[in-house]
Amino acid sequence: MTHTVIRRILLGAGWCALLAGVLGIALYFGGWQRRELVLLASGATYLMLGALAALLLFLMARGWRSVLAAGIVLAGVLWTQLPLFVPDGRAAAGTDLVILQSNLLFGGADTTAIVTAVRERQVDVLTVDELTPPAVERLTADGIDALLPYRYLDPGFGGGGTGIYSRYPLSDTVRHQEFVLANLSATLTHPALGPVSVYAFHPLPPTVDAGQWAKEMAAVDSILRAAEGPAVVGADFNATSDHAAFRRLVSGGFAAAAEQAGAGRLLTYPADKSWGPLIGIDHILVSGGSTDHISTLTVAGTDHRAVLARLRLTA
Repeated sequence: MTHTVIRRILLGAGWCALLAGVLGIALYFGGWQRRELVLLASGATYLMLGALAALLLFLMARGWRSVLAAGIVLAGVLWTQLPLFVPDGRAAAGTDLVILQSNLLFGGADTTAIVTAVRERQVDVLTVDELTPPAVERLTADGIDALLPYRYLDPGFGGGGTGIYSRYPLSDTVRHQEFVLANLSATLTHPALGPVSVYAFHPLPPTVDAGQWAKEMAAVDSILRAAEGPAVVGADFNATSDHAAFRRLVSGGFAAAAEQAGAGRLLTYPADKSWGPLIGIDHILVSGGSTDHISTLTVAGTDHRAVLARLRLTA
């Protein structure tokens, strides 16, 4: 094979990779509601890696004008992704509040493991999605009530149940009516902070109805923009940071705990596959505070990793 043929193959492969990178950026910025595009946008970052592959291929081919094009696209990729890996540098001041978020997969998760995590990590707030009545009973039998004695639960079957468990008293409980599944909020009364708003969200998955998912993400945005004072969110948003609908949630008073901590892409789903997880759809958000630590926990019996964050809130 001649040098010219090899160069053409490298350039052709490079341009295919570069187009994948451009598609990733387009999916990142687009507010899509079509099911296929919403699902593709979940992994837009993986498509963006095509820009890096293209740069390497163009360098091998010594196609300098193509190298320039790949460099421009790669700069756009870095602009979208680097903030996730850089801590915000906010001073770690305030009062600690530890929150754990877990999707229970139709109530089938290992509740003993969850209660153990609550005990060992000194969790103050537990938010759970896909909470069923049998899961509530198992959590109680495993000792959750002794650790987090206050609760606001709306259990159900078919993945619709949601719950908030708390170390501190809860009041002003609300089931938000804009959603198909149970989406809850309550006011936690903390001895040092006073009232803290707590939200447990679970928008309908876009695999079921992408249009409804978009409407519910917009409803979450409206609810959070009306929040006052310190607040925390535990949620399975069925959305990654590559979705514009998710980034709107953290464009106002709320921040993603993972981004605050510079934790990068906190992958949570699917956790029950040998090749997973690949995307991060489980999130903790905070308003009126900073994130001291965030990590994921593997819980048997569910296809989601739980997310644990130690927040520092100010009154």
